[in-house]
Amino acid sequence: MSRAAAIMPGATLGVLGGGQLARMFAMAARRLGYEVVVFAPDKDTPAGQVCPRTVTADYGDGQALREFAAQVEVVTLEFENVPAQALETIEATTPVRPGSQVLAITQNRLKEKSFLAERGFPVTPFRAVRGVEQLLSELPRVGPPAVLKTVGFGYDGKGQRLIASDQEAAQAFAELGSGEMVLERFVRLAMELSVIGARGIDGSFACFGPVENRHCQHILDVSAVPAAVSAEVADRAVALTKQVMEALDVVGLLCVEFFLSQTGELLVNELAPRPHNSGHYSIEACPVSQFEQQVRAITGLPLGATELLKPAAMANLLGDLWAGGEPDWTRVLCVPGVSLHLYGKREARPGRKMGHLTALAASAQAARDLVLAARGQLSQDGSLVR
Repeated sequence: MSRAAAIMPGATLGVLGGGQLARMFAMAARRLGYEVVVFAPDKDTPAGQVCPRTVTADYGDGQALREFAAQVEVVTLEFENVPAQALETIEATTPVRPGSQVLAITQNRLKEKSFLAERGFPVTPFRAVRGVEQLLSELPRVGPPAVLKTVGFGYDGKGQRLIASDQEAAQAFAELGSGEMVLERFVRLAMELSVIGARGIDGSFACFGPVENRHCQHILDVSAVPAAVSAEVADRAVALTKQVMEALDVVGLLCVEFFLSQTGELLVNELAPRPHNSGHYSIEACPVSQFEQQVRAITGLPLGATELLKPAAMANLLGDLWAGGEPDWTRVLCVPGVSLHLYGKREARPGRKMGHLTALAASAQAARDLVLAARGQLSQDGSLVR
């Protein structure tokens, strides 16, 4: 890969999306001296609260995209549900990192699985299904049980159903909206892992993790590092992340989510071409956070150090905590070793990510225990302690 000229501090960066990932990216960029312009369809976004310039328009508004591109020197992503055509419009004049070719693959489960499988990466056995009859014929070959997934809009467990019979399969197909879907073999898990890789414009590589992730109702609940896996598994996960990023020619960040099966098989589950919820711990626990690393990667600056300074754990704060009113933040702010991050979202809804807590401790388990105990202080009945 040829090295392009670095975009130095003082320049203006663009980010597609205005949520918490864009907010934390912008905060890291501004600390390094960059200006940031946000493009988002909504007003009063978390990112817009920390950036003086926001373009509020639909992702299909070509004129607004071109005007946005004219204000910045490089564009990056906050989430993958931006139409790839929007990136193509921007790329006519301004680099986008990662680019439209990466997004077109990673935002479509079938394209993503096929891309990985065709290049020999370990994935869960899967089949494309385009109708109920095909689904019923493939179910005995893949499972049961099996997982039926839509091809798009798949974050936080959305667009998927576990099926174990023909009746459940037909019902799930109808509930998910019909159309093209992916049928995957159900994997009995020992653990879910993630590695967040960064790749520079010169092909340099660095990564965070592996991170051990635990979910609740398909939403990431707690992440901890270092993951309780062997050195062999950890090295394999990092090597696969680097190989996937090279195969996709990613410039920027890519999170590779892994399944570790009960038989010890490491499988690539999903890809996210952006910062990831499981990497939030890096703000406190690493010399350079995933957000500063995103800035460095897309601008051509040297990638930063990612070693773990201290074991850490992160726990999400969902809107459910606000059911009885604003939580009493003094309960966690007085806990040594725990840091609070709130995203500035005005409306708390069940399942909505409103913020997170990070804890540092002597071990990953101790950090997990500490962050869960701190979060439990925010719930009057302790129901959120897990």
